[in-house]
Amino acid sequence: MTQEHPDNKDGDGHLRETQVSSQQAWRGGFLDVRRDMVRLPNGREAAREYIVHPGAVVIIPLLDDGRLVVERQFRYPLQRSFIEFPAGKIDPGEDTLNCARRELAEETGYHAAEWARAGVLHNAIAYSTEGIEIWFARGLTAGERSLDDGEFLDVFALSANELEAMAARGELTDAKTLIGLLWLRQWRAGHWDLSWQPVPPVTPAG
Repeated sequence: MTQEHPDNKDGDGHLRETQVSSQQAWRGGFLDVRRDMVRLPNGREAAREYIVHPGAVVIIPLLDDGRLVVERQFRYPLQRSFIEFPAGKIDPGEDTLNCARRELAEETGYHAAEWARAGVLHNAIAYSTEGIEIWFARGLTAGERSLDDGEFLDVFALSANELEAMAARGELTDAKTLIGLLWLRQWRAGHWDLSWQPVPPVTPAG
């Protein structure tokens, strides 16, 4: 039988860890590595090492024929290419929808007439603060890509069935893409809701 702790509205007061001290172990271009000392629920202390991340977005772009726009990109830490939905880091002070629109246009060249926010996923809860906002896009219009300097990726379209078959074979392992497929399946089945909103296309710079 589970017990709800009376001192916390979420019932997790008996599980919480309290920060005793915090230090920056390393700072890079956008990753901030911390090493904190915390007090455990039993009164002892322990170290917690984690990465402070600015957050990101992932976009599930729906073509009119039902297929999905995806990318193939080499990921250096794992020394292999991955199939992924378009995604990118949120800039300081940037609205997540603006970030999603910007990343879709820059990486794929597509602009969307309608957008819907699905939710947020936390892909590395043991060692990172990163949250990835999940956005759906439809009413796509093709345009020119504007990749960052040093960014290389392929853009193409696959059906949800093809992507799910790749996942079943262990060929598609990217967490945000798998969660995006889950949301897509649940929405198409009528189990999960999406609230679509019309959004003007991104105006190209220049």
